[in-house]
Amino acid sequence: MNIDIKHIAKLSRLSIDGDKVEKFQREMENIVAMVEKLPAVENQTLAVDPADRMELRKDEIRPSLRREVMLQNAPKAVAGCIVVPKTVE
Repeated sequence: MNIDIKHIAKLSRLSIDGDKVEKFQREMENIVAMVEKLPAVENQTLAVDPADRMELRKDEIRPSLRREVMLQNAPKAVAGCIVVPKTVE
């Protein structure tokens, strides 16, 4: 199997040093090979175990940090909101 790690890096907007491309390509091929070896789960039922009851915790109202205290750690804040870099164009 041949995986084009440079193309994957371009699609994910990552920069990979030229000397590390081969290493990442081998690792990605190993991951894909491992996933291909996993057994299929097509006709198996995945039922809930009645002996293992999953109970959610009760919602409790608790005091939290004041906005002023929280904004002290933010690199940039405008109008009481934390400003973060744009991630989607």
